[in-house]
Amino acid sequence: MYAARTTQYQGSLMIDICDLELIGSKLEQDSLAIDLTEAYFKQEVITQEQAGELLKKCAIANLVGDKIVGQALSMKMAKEVSVKRISGVPFLMIFKFQQK
Repeated sequence: MYAARTTQYQGSLMIDICDLELIGSKLEQDSLAIDLTEAYFKQEVITQEQAGELLKKCAIANLVGDKIVGQALSMKMAKEVSVKRISGVPFLMIFKFQQK
């Protein structure tokens, strides 16, 4: 299960998804900090299947956690070299460039 937030950004779907068990934690390392608040990330709780559908149709994705980042990697949406670790927790940003 994941905590998810969806928004429209400049006419595109932007998603923020994190592993549900990370809600309420704060990741800090060097000059980076991510506060995984329920107010921001937990607009809804979704399944792995729902997350896969959102990953397919979004233009921008911000992903935090072993499970959701692993899912994006297994869907070949990014490569391991693109994953940043903050306090040992995987963080991945995906931007899909689409030509119109």
